[in-house]
Amino acid sequence: MTQACAWVIFYVKIKYMKLSVVIPAYNEAKRIGKTLLDVDKYLSEQNYDYEILVVIDGATDDTARVVENYKKLVKNLNIINNKQNHGKGYVVRQGMLNAKGEWRLFMDADGSTSIDHVEKMWPLTKEYKVIISSREKRDSKDAKVAVPQSFFKEFLGKIANLLIQIFGVWGIWDTQNGFKMFHESVVDEIFSRTKINHWGFDIEALALAKKLGYKIGIVGIYWVNDPNSHVTLKGYLYTFVELLKIRWNLIRNKYGIKKTKQ
Repeated sequence: MTQACAWVIFYVKIKYMKLSVVIPAYNEAKRIGKTLLDVDKYLSEQNYDYEILVVIDGATDDTARVVENYKKLVKNLNIINNKQNHGKGYVVRQGMLNAKGEWRLFMDADGSTSIDHVEKMWPLTKEYKVIISSREKRDSKDAKVAVPQSFFKEFLGKIANLLIQIFGVWGIWDTQNGFKMFHESVVDEIFSRTKINHWGFDIEALALAKKLGYKIGIVGIYWVNDPNSHVTLKGYLYTFVELLKIRWNLIRNKYGIKKTKQ
């Protein structure tokens, strides 16, 4: 094989990489290893090219070192290591815009929604360019929560969902589950416009997708709550403030959307 042919094959493989999995990570040294192995094991058995991109959000533990060590075991693993903490929305945006796949999926480092749920998303790619997962039966009858959240978190979540319906994304009852996939053709259009750096970024991305005229596909998932989640009461309050910011930005057209796509 000539050197020119080798470069052509390399270029084609990069150009047509099917899936990028973006994993935002903050102080995930104890949990992320298992998730990386699970993701790589599943994807290595598929017949398409992929990458796993971990975006570290100014971690104060050994997350960066742990992920770097896993590069020996996970061949398609890449890392963006931010030295300062910016927020989950910031690093998801960074990962989505830097990923190379035709489809770009972001998922949580705790693996509460397992990677094999992407299998349910592929059939929807013929019709949708934005596909999300939901734990709510109002979104999908296939949704199931294996290990529920505490009563307090579940109550706050229901209140937040009602507010999101009023101020944010009508018709979607679970905007916050961290397992969403976007086609490369819409990634820049949506994520280059996003302004929210913390927990409300999901709502903003979906609100922009709707504003831009993209239909959103939904799959029900089998979700396992991790009791060590980083989401706190402060996080819920932060999300509410960000929800109001999103509504204000839409009203004032701070996102620079000239017209809705047909």
